Amino acid sequence: MYSGKFYVVIISAVLAFLTSCAGGGTASALEGTEAVSMKYARLLTLHEGEGFISAEIKNPWDTTKILHRYVLVPKGQEKELPEHLPEGDIIGIPLSHSVFGGSVHIGLIDQLGAYSSVSGVCDLKFMNIKKIHTDARNGKIHDCGSSLSPDIETIIDVAPDAILLSPFENSGSYGKLGKLGIPLIECAEYMETSPLGCAEWMRFYGLLFGKQREADSLFASIEKEYNQLKTLVKGKRRPTVVTEKKYGSAWYVAGAGSTVGQMLADAGADYIFKDEKSSGALPYDPETVFDRAQQAQIWLIKYNQEKPLSYSQLSGEWTNYTRMDAFRNRNIYGCDLGKTLYYEETPFHPNLLLKDYIKIFHPEILKDYKLRYYKCLE
Repeated sequence: MYSGKFYVVIISAVLAFLTSCAGGGTASALEGTEAVSMKYARLLTLHEGEGFISAEIKNPWDTTKILHRYVLVPKGQEKELPEHLPEGDIIGIPLSHSVFGGSVHIGLIDQLGAYSSVSGVCDLKFMNIKKIHTDARNGKIHDCGSSLSPDIETIIDVAPDAILLSPFENSGSYGKLGKLGIPLIECAEYMETSPLGCAEWMRFYGLLFGKQREADSLFASIEKEYNQLKTLVKGKRRPTVVTEKKYGSAWYVAGAGSTVGQMLADAGADYIFKDEKSSGALPYDPETVFDRAQQAQIWLIKYNQEKPLSYSQLSGEWTNYTRMDAFRNRNIYGCDLGKTLYYEETPFHPNLLLKDYIKIFHPEILKDYKLRYYKCLE
């Protein structure tokens, strides 16, 4: 998981026209380019050519199709484009004043040293990063409304060089937002099926914001620690684990093919839905989950509410909770999304969440480690 107010909008419209005129098909245009090695990401492909970098994003919901192609060229050289460019939206890099559809990418860009590029944000009220709120109050960052229904006038006023947003299935052309002529960066890393695959997208964002070296170095350190942590649980007895709780008539279960499912396995857990190979979260009947989870040893719950989640609250929500072994043995851990940086940190730092999981599942391994996101319920 970035001069004049209308100048960028006009230039972007011109670039959109140039993109449609850029030569040749993608396959032929990529001849002579060098593939940038991606070890884990499955939805992102990068190729480096003379004077440009091509970024191709697969459609997560139909990987036989392309969601988006971008052609990154040095800023200021958009009017002197190399011949036979691949097809795609042309973006001048590094980006320097962008609108972000969520805080996860802002946290990453901040760590890479490009926070000054944040000019506008959507969903400000859901962000836990304090300095974003401070800068918004001081007018340094513009509140662009909801990511589902952004304030178009404010975005035009900001005149960003790009808008970073998370795509969803059949999101189409993004309505009025897609007609502004401003490049839309579709941040699909959250649909990767491995934790390191998701994190590896930081190398793409590093390219966008002129922080390639920093991003490559950061990812290398995260990859090393994550893989080292995995080795610590080899041969250990795996406790049975259930996640989340019911909401209304459904209990959403993460598939074993999701980043959460893989991370639970990497942390040495016996996930009770390890046979559910989906890469997403599926709604199950609560009774069905209860039947399988009743004897699970550990229960992990993420929540967002004013008061900390408690055993008393759980027992009042559904009496079946009290019949679960994890409840009776006081072995439930909660992650308060409103008071932690779970969503801001874990997509690009899966090593941090893996430490929490290992500490919970195998407390004898990381003896001096203090939980970062989860806490024992009271």
